[in-house]
Amino acid sequence: MADDDYGHRWGHSALTVDLDFGPDGGRISVARPGDPKPPPTDLPLVDVILTGAGTGWSGPRFRGTALGPRLVHRAHHAAYGDGRHHLTVELTDPQGGLTVFAEYSSPDGVPVLRSRVRVRNDGSAPVTLRSVGSLLLGGLPSPDVLDVHRARNDWLAECRWYGEPLREAVPDINRDVHEHDARAALRLTGRGSWPTDGHLAMGALTSRTDGRCWLWQAESAAGWGWDAGEAPARHTYLGLGGPTHDDHGWSRVLLPGEEFTSEYAALALGDGIDDALAALTTYRRRIRRPHPDHERLPVVFNDYMNTLMGDPTTERLLPLIDAAAAAGAEYFCVDAGWYDDTDDGGWWDGVGAWQPSARRFPGGIREVLERIRECGMVPGLWLEPEVVGVRSPMAAELPEAAFLAHADGTRVTEQGRHQLDLTHPAARAHLDRTVDRVVDELGAGYLKLDYNITTSAPGLLDHTRAWREWISAVLDRHPGLVIENCASGGMRMDGATLALTQLQSMSDQQDPVRNPPIAAAAPTVVPPEQGAVWAYPQPGFSDREIAFTLGTAMLGRIHLSGHLDGMSERQLGLVREAVDTYKAIREDLRTAVPFWPLGLPGWTDEWVALGLRGPVEGPTYVSVWRRGGADELTVPVRHLAGAEDVRAEVLHPSDAAAAQCDWDGKGLRLRLPEAPAMMLVRLS
Repeated sequence: MADDDYGHRWGHSALTVDLDFGPDGGRISVARPGDPKPPPTDLPLVDVILTGAGTGWSGPRFRGTALGPRLVHRAHHAAYGDGRHHLTVELTDPQGGLTVFAEYSSPDGVPVLRSRVRVRNDGSAPVTLRSVGSLLLGGLPSPDVLDVHRARNDWLAECRWYGEPLREAVPDINRDVHEHDARAALRLTGRGSWPTDGHLAMGALTSRTDGRCWLWQAESAAGWGWDAGEAPARHTYLGLGGPTHDDHGWSRVLLPGEEFTSEYAALALGDGIDDALAALTTYRRRIRRPHPDHERLPVVFNDYMNTLMGDPTTERLLPLIDAAAAAGAEYFCVDAGWYDDTDDGGWWDGVGAWQPSARRFPGGIREVLERIRECGMVPGLWLEPEVVGVRSPMAAELPEAAFLAHADGTRVTEQGRHQLDLTHPAARAHLDRTVDRVVDELGAGYLKLDYNITTSAPGLLDHTRAWREWISAVLDRHPGLVIENCASGGMRMDGATLALTQLQSMSDQQDPVRNPPIAAAAPTVVPPEQGAVWAYPQPGFSDREIAFTLGTAMLGRIHLSGHLDGMSERQLGLVREAVDTYKAIREDLRTAVPFWPLGLPGWTDEWVALGLRGPVEGPTYVSVWRRGGADELTVPVRHLAGAEDVRAEVLHPSDAAAAQCDWDGKGLRLRLPEAPAMMLVRLS
């Protein structure tokens, strides 16, 4: 946008990026128009660690490398296309012959910066990369005034956000006395091939003085890291990247003329964490692969959760298919077990060939899939494509190089399974044959791709990049196919994968009372229309329990399950009524952004709330769950506060006679006399 001798301002109506191209490299600051101007920083534009040129100041951080300050600005280029602004800054290392490109982009009108770094060896000798950061940012407010937010993410307990003062991890050491920066930094890393096992690949800083928020995600399925610490003049820095040698055993040798590109990272700005997450939601929609599923939001029935649990047969499925269709499902996915011919159901370590079981389906699996189509639904199947069981014939048929191996050459074996390496043509060809057979010959229009092992073996970055390329190629060949991403629920909810797949399985949680905090926090990691939330009503449930589990999924994607074929006609009518309500509002969910009237949910919170707000004139939806505590609560809806003409309409459950819901000018005044109970309200 504007240049002077050393500086460059770039951005658009929602984002301003200032770059300082001084004689010792470059620096970056990011803000929104009208935000306080960030103070100067001495951090380089990028930081790269090489073998033989490590850190300039000890500590496992993304700042303070020996190479970063050596890089000199050579050129920069701005462009606009596909609704995004692009900027590439070219830097060079006069001593070592490396050329480094900092590549930035931002969707027009959205306060989100996307960044990655490309390194090219223009020298005459090989170099070994040990770390390439994706974004290094300084000039943030002092750690004295910042809170840091993270999200624990465990099997059956996903998306558990928590916060604390940044000073808890970055103590004030009195830098003036020591004349050195603090070595302390809050550092968080992903581990293994489940990138979100332990924590989401996200984080946030919020200011206690003016409420501003800096929110980020690392877009890597193969290891990631971020750190936040104190920079000179009592400012805070943020570094995003990964994988690294120290954290993940990653390195890359670049021969002369070769280059390497880091994974992406994204930074969203907002007035508070809700506002920043709204911006990140818009960004996620703008960068993902387009697909009709994002517009239609069909209801999926899956036979697994609290129902067949991986033990399908023709006899069990046919009545369940009829009941699912009667309830309003539009897709029916046969989950795990359809390939199992063992007598005892011991298929875990025998998977890999993905051929239908003759024992489970005496008339062939086509009989089941045809019934699904006759009932007006699209059939789907579960696959775990990246693994091959140790007892599978594919373990011997595929070449050794088609499997990931440890550093000593031993084939990866976890829980009786080997891990395919999708960089190998034989591994990819095997999966292509499998998917094309399932789609073209069996007629599946939906695939649930699961992944139930994790490994830290070398080569994960290349494998996961090949994995994403394979998914893209599958969707190119089968553009109507819908792919659900799953890894024991939410263990692979990284931004790179979610930009490709249409749905994300949020959890394997089987307790309907423990599901609401997962469902309510799901839009922190994925747009509402991609977050698949289980709803598993059962014949033994009371009407209130049926309404509770169905309502939990209604501001995301309903993943229906449960023994619907055992329900009375009245009970099935309750399910059908809830599904019809969802279908009536799902068009609004496609463009709505989330907010959390009671704050991001805690795992044991007695009251939990999630809101979705549309455009200025559009409706607002609020789901509220009561799991205990007092039976009355006022739920603030801040963007409507002060409005007296707001209409509060209870959409679910339809029979809420004992409950009360009123708009008091500031929020929803609710009374739910029994627990557990929930209510979905539309404000217009």
